[in-house]
This record gives sequence, C-alpha cells and structure tokens, in this order.
Amino acid sequence: MAQYLSFLEQTLHYFDRPHTDVLTKPLDSPAAWRGDQVRASDEWRYMLTADEIGEIKAAIETSKANGKPLADQTVSDFPLPSLSGKFEGWRRELMEGRGFQVISGVPVLEWERQDSERFFWCFGLHLGRPGAQNPQGDLLGHVTDTGDSADDPFVRLYRTAANIEYHCDAADVVGLLCLQKAKSGGKSRIVSSVSVFNEVLKRRAGLTPQLFDSFMLDRRNEGDDGMPGYVPIEPCRFANGQLRTFYHADYFRSVVRHDDVPAFTEERKALMDLYEEVAADPNLYFDMDLAPGDIQLLSNHTNLHARTDYEDWPEPERKRHLLRLWLSLDAKH
Repeated sequence: MAQYLSFLEQTLHYFDRPHTDVLTKPLDSPAAWRGDQVRASDEWRYMLTADEIGEIKAAIETSKANGKPLADQTVSDFPLPSLSGKFEGWRRELMEGRGFQVISGVPVLEWERQDSERFFWCFGLHLGRPGAQNPQGDLLGHVTDTGDSADDPFVRLYRTAANIEYHCDAADVVGLLCLQKAKSGGKSRIVSSVSVFNEVLKRRAGLTPQLFDSFMLDRRNEGDDGMPGYVPIEPCRFANGQLRTFYHADYFRSVVRHDDVPAFTEERKALMDLYEEVAADPNLYFDMDLAPGDIQLLSNHTNLHARTDYEDWPEPERKRHLLRLWLSLDAKH
C-alpha cells in the first residue's frame, strides 16, 4: 500500500466534512484564537532538545541505509522513540485545539538539501499521511521564487515573491519547513477562520448563512480532465460543535471569468468583502517570521493562511526556500 494519498484521495478526504446545522451564534472553541492573544505567549512553539536532534540525525542515517525511495519510507524506517509521544499531542492540538503548532531547532543549515527533504517527509509520516499537492502528483513542495510572473493568472503564487491572499489547502494539515528566509518580508500570516466567522456573525448575521451554501471555486486550468473549469464548494460546515472552513479568496473571486458563471450578487460580494476585511484585522491575524529550522503545522479546517510579499537575497544559495507537506489526519467526525 502506498504511504501517501493521491491528489484526488486527499481532496476527497479533506472535503468529507460532516454538516448538521447552520451555525447562528458565535462558537466558543480553542480554535477561536486571536492574534493579539497568541502574540503574548509562545506556548505554540516547541524547541527540540539536543537529545531529540541527535535522534533525528540517527533516524536520517537509518533511513538512508535501507536504500528505499523516499516515497516508500515508513514510520519504522525513521525511528523517533523519544519524539513519538509528542506527535499525538501535536495531532490533537491541530485537530481539537488552536489548530497550529511550531517546532523549532531542526538543524537544516548543517544538512545537505536531500537530508532536509528526507527528514521532513518522514516527520510527516509520524504525524499523518502525506498526499500529492497537485494533479501532477508532486509530494514534497518547494516554496521559492522561480522567476515566474505574478501577473500570470495561472501561475501558482508560491513560485513568486508576491503577496498571497488568504486561502486554505485541500488537506487536513499543511506543514512548512523553513530552509532559508528572505532578506525582508515573506512572513506567514495566519488567522483563525472560527474567529473570522464569529466576527462576521457579530457585524452582519444576515450574511453568514451564505457561507454554508455553495461557492464556485475556479480550478485555474489545473488538470486536463475535460471537467468544468470550476467546482462547487461550501465554505463552512458545522457538526458536533466544530466549524470547518475552506476559503480561497483569489479562486472564489476569479471564477466569474468563466462565461457560464453569473456575476456575484450584491449580497455575495458584500459577504466576501466583509469576510476578507475581518481576516485582515491586525487584532485577529498573527504573522510568523519563520527562521531556518522552524516547522509550521497548520490546520486547513480552522485557519486561513497567507504570505506577505518579500525581497530575496541576490545569491542563489541564500534565496528564500521552504519545504511544504500536505497531510491527512484521522479526523474524528
């Protein structure tokens, strides 16, 4: 059995979100964090110990010695006995808690690039099941400026140095491992989608039921499968006291480029404008300036993420570079 999910399998798992009711009152949940609160504490960060780093280095050598391709590695091929107890707590934090976690101290500046890739892939196996990040089947993403133009509407913006608007990925968790940071900018901006919902509800309760109806999501020409250029997605699903949200500002808005998609109603436009205005409130969002060796783990069910634009270093070896994993967890529905 493959150790990873295909793009389709992972997408179907992610969007298998239970729904019983339209939420009509603010949700009191650990996932409803605010930026002005989390900035006052660093309880969301775990610093690896020297012994744990030694264990990781030994696991890399064990994994390399078995000769198996990276995609065929298993948890047992990358033993982390001291850290194994931490993964359950991190998984629980992502699924039932605030929805994000940072692990710091990975010695990536000491390693060859291939060792960082091996570590991050196998780290992901301990947390969940990795999955492909596009229809082409790419498993380990490289987030760096490749020189593509941000003005091209079909370019994935992570391949540029441009600002990226709030969105979610089609996986339970997105993980980033920072290898090199930018000269300036390039901060990871996150916001609780539960807190955003609560604030929109507070301001204009009459608009929020639309978040449980279908929005059309632009596929941006991904996949040559003869299917329509858009798919219907309900941004919010609510059941068992949990609000799960998928929001993609750019792709929800660009869908009207298709001739058979009607223009937004005034109410739909007002809802999107308000939702994104609330998400841009500095009291709600939290900027992370990830340093080399930082891992950011983020639930795509309870958070939106974005990135500020950045200026890179001129030297190729110093260019901003992050590795990205998409992971599926055994969600408790």
